[in-house]
Amino acid sequence: MKTARLIVLGVAVAAGGLAAFLASGSEPAPPPAPAPVVQLETADVLVARGDIGIGQALAAQDLQWQTWPAASAGSGFIRKSDRPDAIEKLSGAITRAALSPGEPIRESRLIKTNGSGYMAAILPSGMRAMSTEISPETGAGGFILPNDRVDVILSRRDRDAAADSFLLSTILQDIKVLAIDQTVEEKNGQRVVVGKTATLELTPRQAEILALARQAGTLQLALRSLADADPSKRGKLNEEDRSARRINMIRFGVTTTTIPK
Repeated sequence: MKTARLIVLGVAVAAGGLAAFLASGSEPAPPPAPAPVVQLETADVLVARGDIGIGQALAAQDLQWQTWPAASAGSGFIRKSDRPDAIEKLSGAITRAALSPGEPIRESRLIKTNGSGYMAAILPSGMRAMSTEISPETGAGGFILPNDRVDVILSRRDRDAAADSFLLSTILQDIKVLAIDQTVEEKNGQRVVVGKTATLELTPRQAEILALARQAGTLQLALRSLADADPSKRGKLNEEDRSARRINMIRFGVTTTTIPK
């Protein structure tokens, strides 16, 4: 009897040891050590603090330095490490295009006016800005916006005809609209600008033609499609159109005929 008890006790001890061994083998392995954190190289870039409209003169409070990944800071960005005094140097510059909050400042989108107005600063060399009166009827119902391109149509009375009749002439083609009244961009998503004056970008010769046409009759602006853009033909007429669009010019009592180019 005593021997049987010893056998049972031995079996129980062996079973407990086996259970303890199995339990210790099922424990999960310890987690791997965390990988070392890679430090990302950064750079302080000059950005717009808030919304900045086109033609707005920059002030120091409009700009701020913002940390950017160095790899994403393009060559056109202004870095604090290269130009720590950029905020002071760029104060007074005028924007060529609207800027959004946090958008990097690029000098290609700024104009140093040196005391000149915005319009004089953005005009390309050799070009002129000239205004003409418009109305909803003569300005495409108000759907002409700054930076659109238009044709200028002259409507005038035909004095040689026996009955009342009018002549229509397209005197200028593919002309850029610089502004409608004092508006040089869309405001708050506004898609219609109903104004009384349109400012056009013209060559000196085109400015003379427009000034003469204003005295000869009524001018209307015809909005052109963006799909028709052709820089090589801007402001020009083909030979058939030019022969049909003659304007009489009087200088010092002498009448000459000019053909828009």
